[in-house]
Amino acid sequence: MKSASLISAAAALLLACGKDRPPSSAAVPVTVAAVGLQPVPFELVAVGTVEPIQTVTIQPQVSGQLNRVSFREGDEVGRGQVLFQIDSRPFAAALAQAQAILARDRAGAINARQELERSTRLAEQQYITAQEYEQARASAGAAEATLAADEAAVEQARLSLQYATIRAPIGGRTGSLMVREGNLVRENATILVTINQIRPILVRFAVPASNLGVIQRYRKARIPVAATPSGGDAEAEGSLSFVDNTVDSTTGTIMLKGEFQNRDGTLWPGGFVNVRTRLFVQDSALVVPSAAVIGGQQGTYVFVVRDSTADMKKVTVDREAGDLSVVQAGELAPGDRVVTDGQLLLRPGARVQVRQ
Repeated sequence: MKSASLISAAAALLLACGKDRPPSSAAVPVTVAAVGLQPVPFELVAVGTVEPIQTVTIQPQVSGQLNRVSFREGDEVGRGQVLFQIDSRPFAAALAQAQAILARDRAGAINARQELERSTRLAEQQYITAQEYEQARASAGAAEATLAADEAAVEQARLSLQYATIRAPIGGRTGSLMVREGNLVRENATILVTINQIRPILVRFAVPASNLGVIQRYRKARIPVAATPSGGDAEAEGSLSFVDNTVDSTTGTIMLKGEFQNRDGTLWPGGFVNVRTRLFVQDSALVVPSAAVIGGQQGTYVFVVRDSTADMKKVTVDREAGDLSVVQAGELAPGDRVVTDGQLLLRPGARVQVRQ
């Protein structure tokens, strides 16, 4: 009984002492990453729209019946390739008639010139009157004028005959065929097909106008542009080809265009693409994982782990590059360990346990 009383008294004393001692704080499990120095590209990211360099709407320049379509809609055609054939017989007949009139009037012009030469000699010898001479000269001039008009008519008829065969003015891909064989087409009124040039091709995109200065600084060199179609993984490589001469005051952006060779047809007119424009590469940038940066009312900061203790350190983020954040030099040092996971449970001076 006496020993049991002693044990109970000792337990009560230990319990009383435990109430006066503050509980020890548990270490917070965290994941860390090292601050590093590495080359980081300066890139502008935007969403762009693909557009063809040239778009041509094919319309006939003469009226007539469409006899032949020499391609299938959606085909890729080359410059100068025959696309359509309009019935050329009326134009061939008109050309033959114009050539016959030209031959007739050419003979009349030759005769008028010969008459003028004879009249000139006779007038010098005063065998004819001045009025007769002037009449011969006027007839020769009229014959020459008629001959010039006939030559123009022949050329017009020849052009009409050539226009009956419609060729592709540019190389590119054809769209939907609007008129089928056998239909009548009207001069400059009927749309036959539209051709888009897709090799090379353009991508139009807008970036904040605050970047205009750095764009102009590096524009003399080739500025690479990469474009990835939305929902795809194939990336096309091109270069910056155009900077607009006006800033959009409504959106505060400036429109740029990149040119891509598009040999494999990755980019398609009208499609949306994710664009990355690389202006330069910063050789030794001080970087931390973006997951380590926390935004607060007093600015951005990170937790730095030293001797199993987390200290809060304010940082200034210059820019982000993928999953990395570039911070100003002097605020952190290469090799510092920053918390990338678990920092929401930390406070300055908290004990941490680094997880692998």
